[in-house]
Amino acid sequence: MPDLIWEIEDEEGVFLTFDDGPTPGVTEWILATLARYDAKATFFVLGKNVELYPDLYRRILDAGHRIGNHTYSHQKGWKMSLERYTEDVDFANDLLHTDLFRPPYALITPAQARFLGQRYKLVMWDVVSRDYNRRLSPRGCLKNVLPHLAPGVIVVFHDSEKAFRNMRYALPRTLEAIAAAGLKCKPIEL
Repeated sequence: MPDLIWEIEDEEGVFLTFDDGPTPGVTEWILATLARYDAKATFFVLGKNVELYPDLYRRILDAGHRIGNHTYSHQKGWKMSLERYTEDVDFANDLLHTDLFRPPYALITPAQARFLGQRYKLVMWDVVSRDYNRRLSPRGCLKNVLPHLAPGVIVVFHDSEKAFRNMRYALPRTLEAIAAAGLKCKPIEL
């Protein structure tokens, strides 16, 4: 089984990641907010969204952020054969050309992880904001993140309409806390 990357050894870096985009209205807001704090991040994008919104995808790259593959169509690995899942991942990567991969829902079979781990670095997270949970308040979302900020942590937010209410509250406050702690937001470079 290949290594699943849950955190990164770094003395000053915090690694903010955004899953599921690009999403009109949300991605632009994230990019503007990151720019205000001179923060870089990694966007684990869906191939189908890159096809739908190529200009937004280009804006992520032009702003100096890193791209990761999050499949073409947000598939649950546990419910698919190795061949079908790999096809979906590779179809996305024909658009993305990245060596980073994050399985949606963190659901991936051992066989899928072994096979994809030969071609991609499998990046997970150790801090999940749960911004996608509509029953969670924006303050609750922030509380899922702030106590865990430390060098090397990988934090996951979501670049989606569903998560926007919570993420819009939590992201600027997270960036302020990172700066106050003397840490820096970095893209994932492995």
